[in-house]
Amino acid sequence: MKYLIVGLGNIGDEYKDTRHNVGFNVLDTFAGQSGETFNDRRYGSVCEIKYKGRLFVLLKPATYMNLSGNAVGYWLKKEKIPFENLLVIVDDLALPLGSIRMRSKGSDGGHNGLAHINQILGTNEYARIRIGIGNNFNKGSRVNFVLSRWSHEEKQFLDERIALVIEMIKSFGFSGTELTMTAFNKAGRISKGEGEKPGPGNQQPGN
Repeated sequence: MKYLIVGLGNIGDEYKDTRHNVGFNVLDTFAGQSGETFNDRRYGSVCEIKYKGRLFVLLKPATYMNLSGNAVGYWLKKEKIPFENLLVIVDDLALPLGSIRMRSKGSDGGHNGLAHINQILGTNEYARIRIGIGNNFNKGSRVNFVLSRWSHEEKQFLDERIALVIEMIKSFGFSGTELTMTAFNKAGRISKGEGEKPGPGNQQPGN
């Protein structure tokens, strides 16, 4: 069985390790643990991981966030992967920092990457894992916040949470969306403030 695992983010050094790029961070960690590397291909960087008879095609789109659907649509067709074997990993302002929630479908929630994927695929019925990045910013500073980098403390905390996301990806390949949600969503919950640590990454802009 073959699965397309998409981590959303923006390419370029200026976006590396920013909150909006947490999807990239997850896939980089998964590939590193598996001893695999990404190669530049059409519409993005791609890495293949074989795990217990499953093939995970990891995709980091090179289209920038707002055109993510172009990469997802292309690689679904190229690899002949059905929607039910698609999993998108995305940042979420509405969830507390480090909180993890899997869903089998849903609206874009104001996320431009998901909005474009929905538009290109013509459906929102595909699995996604939302990773909370918190919302500790002043009104009007949303863009600056999502494009800010993690503090050292936040990065350490996030690395622990990414380990759980990788287990969810593996479970998705073997057990499907519903059973993975049942097994992991409770463990993925984080209370507001639990993962917030003092540091420049979560200070309000201007303070």
